[in-house]
Amino acid sequence: MNIVFIPARGGSKSIPLKNIKSFCGKPLVFWVANAALQAVKVDKIVIATDSAEIKDTVNALNFEKLEVYDRNPINAQDTSSTESVMLEYIGAAKIDPESTMILLQATSPFLKATDIDEGLDQLAASEKDSLLSCANIKRFFWQKDGNPMNYDFNHRPRRQDFDGALIENGAMYINKVKNIVANENRLNGSIDIYEMPEYTMTEIDEPDDWVYAEYLMKKYLLKKEKKEIQLFLSDVDGVLTDAGMYYTEEGDELKKFNTRDGKGFELLRNANIKTGIITSENTKIVERRAQKLKIDYLYQGKEHGGKLAAALVICKELNIDLSEVAYIGDDVNCYELLTHVGYAACPGDAVDQIQSIPNILRLNSKGGEGAVREFVNILLS
Repeated sequence: MNIVFIPARGGSKSIPLKNIKSFCGKPLVFWVANAALQAVKVDKIVIATDSAEIKDTVNALNFEKLEVYDRNPINAQDTSSTESVMLEYIGAAKIDPESTMILLQATSPFLKATDIDEGLDQLAASEKDSLLSCANIKRFFWQKDGNPMNYDFNHRPRRQDFDGALIENGAMYINKVKNIVANENRLNGSIDIYEMPEYTMTEIDEPDDWVYAEYLMKKYLLKKEKKEIQLFLSDVDGVLTDAGMYYTEEGDELKKFNTRDGKGFELLRNANIKTGIITSENTKIVERRAQKLKIDYLYQGKEHGGKLAAALVICKELNIDLSEVAYIGDDVNCYELLTHVGYAACPGDAVDQIQSIPNILRLNSKGGEGAVREFVNILLS
């Protein structure tokens, strides 16, 4: 059995509760847990924590193969070693000594599923005892006595001709359970090296690391090739309207829509892109507007996770993925869906939490003033 083990204690002082702090729109621990979930060769994922908040956040991920282990507070102190909680879990869960444990650390979020699978294959092929990941860094290192460590200064190599040096990046360690128990160490014996790109050397320990790591994540891992859009979804209040609430003297509710947005939906329809409205409101006004715009899907009365659930229902019917969906929203109840779709946008007057979503397109137009049309123009161009 191949078991991924992720320690996630709650007592970080430099960045409080950093393991679940939002990193590129997700809790930090999400990234390595998701890599483990996608890895073909992983049988079980264990996140060991002493924090109720971290436990709740991890359970809310609803990842298959993932379980939370309540680590002993004794092994969650500032001075506690990672090995102490690994050994605690192995003993408490009575893990088969022949099982393989893959130690991952949330503070190294650049690990991919392929790294885990390839690392396991590499260790098996090498017939060595254990493996760790390292970043290949092409820098010149010196000793304090004035002697170079990894090059000859009389023959300074060009960067493209320089092999560089390997630095432990903290992302992945692989070993047999029996070796971990016998040596009380994540590594032992003959050690193999799994090489990763230079940017993966960044580990998140301080606030400055966090800022730089988010930049690297967006540059190297989140910059994906966009899929063709199959479905366009929109919120209503604050997007198709100006979020104003208008009433007649008789108490009838009115909403102000923008005709340019209506033309945007027509352009989408002409481009064979399905359209939908998902809103927390539940009014006849929205129903009539959707009919006039010839919207394909209308879901009313949907809040927070309900919006994402509605989008998933549509995706299932169309046999498409969320990466093929565009969505525009403006308030906190749109957050979950905006962070899951392939194309996310918000009006220029959206709330700060929405505007701060990584990679979201912040439009110039305000809600009800042609924001949808602006988004459509960008998508179709």
